[in-house]
Amino acid sequence: MTIISQLDYVPFPADPHNYKPGSRYSLVLDPVRPDGAYVKGLVLNFEHLASGEVIPIHVHTNEEVLIIDEGEVEAYYDGEWQPVGPGAVILVPPGVAHGFRNKSGGRVKLHAVFAGHVVGTQLLERSPAPGTENEPPPPPYLIDFRESPGA
Repeated sequence: MTIISQLDYVPFPADPHNYKPGSRYSLVLDPVRPDGAYVKGLVLNFEHLASGEVIPIHVHTNEEVLIIDEGEVEAYYDGEWQPVGPGAVILVPPGVAHGFRNKSGGRVKLHAVFAGHVVGTQLLERSPAPGTENEPPPPPYLIDFRESPGA
C-alpha cells in the first residue's frame, strides 16, 4: 500500500500542440517494487486548469474517468459542449472524443484516472503555442506516464 500525503504540481512540458502555460499538473503512480506488490493498472492525473486554457478535444485508447473537483468547465462529450461543475464525474470509454475549456475566469481543479500507465492519444484539435496556430494536430502517439515529467 502506498500513501501520498501531498501532491507536487509542476508546469506542463512545452508542447506546441497542447499549450497550457498557466496550468499545473501532478501525476500519481504507485512506485514499482521488486516484489511486484504495487498498483500497476491505474494512473491519476491531477490538474489545475488556468482560466482561458483548454484541454483540446482528443481520444484515448484507454478508459478514463474525470472528476471536476473545483470550478466549472465546458466539457466536450457526445459531440457537444456542456457545462459541468464541482462533483461531476465523466466516464470516457476508449475512442470517445472529449475535451475541456475553462471559461470561468478562475482556476479549475480536476483529476483523471486512467486504466493503464501507457495511453494512446490522438489530438483532434490543438491548443496551439504562439506562432504555431496553423500547424495540424500531431499523429496519434503513446504516453507512458511512468516516463513522463512529473511522475
